[in-house]
Amino acid sequence: MQTETRKEIIRLDNVWFDYAGEDFLKNLNLVVFQDDFLGIVGPNGGGKTTLLKLIMGLLKPTKGKISVFGKSPEKGRKQLGYLSQFKEIDFDFPITVEEIVLLGRTNDHFFKKFSNKDREQTDSALRKMGIEKLRKRKLNELSGGEKQRVFVARALVNQPQALVLDEPMNNLDMSIQKEFYEILQDLNKEMAIIIVDHDLDMITNFAKEVACVNKCSTHSIRYHSVTANKILDICHV
Repeated sequence: MQTETRKEIIRLDNVWFDYAGEDFLKNLNLVVFQDDFLGIVGPNGGGKTTLLKLIMGLLKPTKGKISVFGKSPEKGRKQLGYLSQFKEIDFDFPITVEEIVLLGRTNDHFFKKFSNKDREQTDSALRKMGIEKLRKRKLNELSGGEKQRVFVARALVNQPQALVLDEPMNNLDMSIQKEFYEILQDLNKEMAIIIVDHDLDMITNFAKEVACVNKCSTHSIRYHSVTANKILDICHV
């Protein structure tokens, strides 16, 4: 009986990134597969967000190679759903939940006329995140957990093959975090999950793999597929 080959979707080979003329991240080597649930941890300022931005093609490596679905990050990221840190989002902008998610279908063409398929995919994303009843609510009327689900729905609206999340749990109650991770666990049946989080309890309970990122290291990333009780010892965070 043949063993099924896992599909590789992201690869970093000997990637370096300089910031202000100095080495910031060094010797990044990482492979992400289609069925991975990867938790990224490390100290504040250690380079976790920088790593995600390199994968998304929002930053360019100083040297080394990154491939996303066999393409450059700029081309391959079309198959990624990305949620940046919430501090980059204007929550007072007068827009409804449905409009926020629908705008994820624009692909930077802001004057696009939305099709029936655009609206169908918006409905599907709202259902996956359990927020159909919120579709006509304004963003500034929502709780923190509801806002979180809205922006994940937006990241899902183009049916990505992987979901990339940068600290989506900040300032949320533990019960809301657990519910959110359970949703991600369900989504992981369809796509890879890559998430930056400081909560090691959640990471140990839900992630299958862990990447520890620290700019101060000779090799700035350490990747592990380990049991939960080993993560703290390995990552030293």
